[in-house]
Amino acid sequence: MDSLNVYGKPLISCCTDPMTGYFRDGYCRTMIQDTGTHVVCAIMTYEFLRFTRSCGNDLTTPIPQWQFPGLKPGDKWCLCISRWLEAEKAAVAPKIDLSATHQKALEFTSLELLEKYAI
Repeated sequence: MDSLNVYGKPLISCCTDPMTGYFRDGYCRTMIQDTGTHVVCAIMTYEFLRFTRSCGNDLTTPIPQWQFPGLKPGDKWCLCISRWLEAEKAAVAPKIDLSATHQKALEFTSLELLEKYAI
């Protein structure tokens, strides 16, 4: 799959500090083995981090063997589209960088919904 964003333009890097993405290359790209579909470039908030921890995915605790530093509010991170949509329904969805959000997100939701959360 081409690395294009939701606008059909070249995908830009989401974040390299901390290094994000399924491939840990800074980009919210995916492949068939990425069962979470990590395609949404989101800016972490306290509310979202608390929500995802309550769903069983603690993003604040470092896991060095997975090259995962632990996140804090303000960090950018490639989220699973399904978790972002769950957070949206719970009214705690973080803002997103659409230039760094992969076009695959559009297979799960509308551009209009994503644009409501654009930075």
